[in-house]
Amino acid sequence: MRSLFPFTGAILCLIAGAAAQAAPAPAPLRLTLPQALARARANSPAFQAALAAEGIAQGNRTIAHAAMLPSLTLNNNYIWTQDNIYVANDGPHEFVTLGDVHQNFNFALDPALQQARAGALLARAQAEIAQRGLAATVTGGFYTLLADRHKLATARQALAEATRYLTISRERERGGEVAHADVIQAQLQLEQSRSALRQAQLLRQQAKLALAVLLFPNFNLNFTLADDLSQAPALPPLRRIRALAALRNPLIAAAAAQLDQARQGVKIARAALLPSFSLDYFYGIDAHEYALYNQYHQPNLGNSVMGMLSIPLFHWGANRARVRQAQILQRQAQVQLSFTQRSLLAGLQSFYAEAQAARDQLAMLARSRTLAAESLRLVGLRYRDGEATILELVSAQLASTAARNAYNDGEVRYRLALAHLQTLTGGF
Repeated sequence: MRSLFPFTGAILCLIAGAAAQAAPAPAPLRLTLPQALARARANSPAFQAALAAEGIAQGNRTIAHAAMLPSLTLNNNYIWTQDNIYVANDGPHEFVTLGDVHQNFNFALDPALQQARAGALLARAQAEIAQRGLAATVTGGFYTLLADRHKLATARQALAEATRYLTISRERERGGEVAHADVIQAQLQLEQSRSALRQAQLLRQQAKLALAVLLFPNFNLNFTLADDLSQAPALPPLRRIRALAALRNPLIAAAAAQLDQARQGVKIARAALLPSFSLDYFYGIDAHEYALYNQYHQPNLGNSVMGMLSIPLFHWGANRARVRQAQILQRQAQVQLSFTQRSLLAGLQSFYAEAQAARDQLAMLARSRTLAAESLRLVGLRYRDGEATILELVSAQLASTAARNAYNDGEVRYRLALAHLQTLTGGF
């Protein structure tokens, strides 16, 4: 019986594999665009890094605010010194337990707090920039995959039409109505349709792979998309777009926060040229024995106050150099803000013009698709009746396929134009 034991593991593996093959595959996950955006935000390292930076900036603001408030510290020390050699200590045994309330008075404290607040606003704006950029990327991938799915359906329809027209050509050849050249032309069109189908399948697979990388942490391809490609929102008027951009543009907010940081940096650098003051209040034990009373029944607990005024006198020009550096950064931040404002106006005009052009082109592409489909239907009837040539039929079929694919590309273009416009305005 023992000779069968080495084969038990292999048998169990085969049984498990057969059971796994017999089990039905899970249904694909159906995703809408908002669900896809939520998944992308959760799995994007760039966006998560922006959120982490925002959290750190908020922590810096808390630290800067705490520096303006009193602090309480409990210091515990024990000092042992060789007998009869006290050096600078009070005795051979010295116990120190002191509570210290410390307060700084510095001209740099308030600018440092304002700079930290500006840093938090900057980090929040940068996180919004990262979120909107990610939304544009995911939107492009989402609707590209939907368009590729439509193109795949078009390729399959074109293949079915080519197969049907090849059958018609052969029937007409057998009836002596057309030459064998028509059959050859129909066969060539069939091969081209098969090649186009394989290319459409490849493009769809590539688009799905690219989108899966953005949406899933474990590289899952078992998903499908809710098809709302033809339900694009309307383009708001330019006046509303400008109003939204003025109120909700993170690029301007980030540039303004950088300028505020630079201004506060100048104040901090100048504060190094001014006096500073600190105050400490101590309460506790500093005695030869760790007790409330000494051997003479005198209290060991006591308090003291120490104030320190620091006046900067000479630092080899380092403090003034820091002031000049801060002023240079302030001028650069001002230039950056002005450039960002100009870029926003230009980008707003450009993105809006692109969205208008895509919207208008989409209407023309819809008419072309309808006309091409009707032309193919009529030419097909004429070819069956012997009134049209095979070349006319092939030309009509190619035109219909191209018109359908162009319409799908136009839908994606309009969606991308809206997504790029929303990077400046937010949702509308």
